[in-house]
Amino acid sequence: MANVLDLRRRIASVKNTRQITKAMKMVSAAKLRRAQERAMAARPYAKMITSVLQSLIHRVALFDEQTGNLRHPLFITRPEKRVLLVVISGDKGFAGGFNANILKTAFQFIAGNTDKQIDVEAVGRKGRDQMRRRYPTAFYNEVTDEHGVTRQVRDRKASVEVTGDHPGMLLKLEPSRVRELAESIITRYTHEEIDAVYIVYNEFKSVIAQRLVVERLLPLLDIGSPQITGAVEPTTAERERAAEAALSAGIEIEPADTREADEEAKKFGTANVDYIYEQPAEELFNGLLPQFVFSVLYHAMTESVAAEHAARMTAMDSATNNASEMIDSLTLHMNRVRQAAITKEIIEIVSGAAAL
Repeated sequence: MANVLDLRRRIASVKNTRQITKAMKMVSAAKLRRAQERAMAARPYAKMITSVLQSLIHRVALFDEQTGNLRHPLFITRPEKRVLLVVISGDKGFAGGFNANILKTAFQFIAGNTDKQIDVEAVGRKGRDQMRRRYPTAFYNEVTDEHGVTRQVRDRKASVEVTGDHPGMLLKLEPSRVRELAESIITRYTHEEIDAVYIVYNEFKSVIAQRLVVERLLPLLDIGSPQITGAVEPTTAERERAAEAALSAGIEIEPADTREADEEAKKFGTANVDYIYEQPAEELFNGLLPQFVFSVLYHAMTESVAAEHAARMTAMDSATNNASEMIDSLTLHMNRVRQAAITKEIIEIVSGAAAL
């Protein structure tokens, strides 16, 4: 049985841990507020570019009258033999099951598509580490053709390979880096290196309104309607726990009301008027489609960042509460041990006095 001194040392250690977890909770709460503001600031742009494209669809013939083919390659659908999976995880731990749930969903997607060749783009250090442990990295050979031009030719050795990773991108989310990733994905799709693109990320609306989704990014089938192919909703207990953590940190648990702004954005694409554009409508359409792909990727990353901070805040709040309960239990046990020692000494004194 531990003595009083050992129990006091353990209580002091748990108190120090509680101070750390409480500080981490408050830091995550502050970062969550900024992440929410960034996600909310990015939504009007995404809504408006969607409305502009919906408006242009009515003014641009998507099919070429001579060939009958789609004018833009991002609308072309092909049998999904080669798939690109973009896994958006976190760069740090101490976020509960946030990263584990994302990776579990990604592995389930891969396991359900064993008949396809899958390329993985890992955004976030946690996802990169797990994907590299399980799957090999894509290998490229330098080949020089008869004209003396050297190019990279891929040598595929497995059905699932990691073609790229982007650690640290979410720590300081810069639009330029997201744009580079979007341009790379568009180039690979237009060159028919891949037949479809999916994103695995945490969709965030508020602390209690979030879900893990698998969304098809390419091909573009219906602009304005997210192509969600799979979703995992949080349990009631998880919602209640997140709500308690948010209230204790002073975070609003209800999502911001953006219905008025959303309705105004929708009116642009559905209004029965003929807009006058400076450039030809077809030129605008072709130029805005890559921007739309970028906006979907950026939107997914901003929401994933907010969801990660919310998960870390909830996890640290639970750790703080568990530490408090452990301190109370250890204190009670220490008092009982001390009382037992005092009682034993009194009995020994009384017994010695009686013997004399």
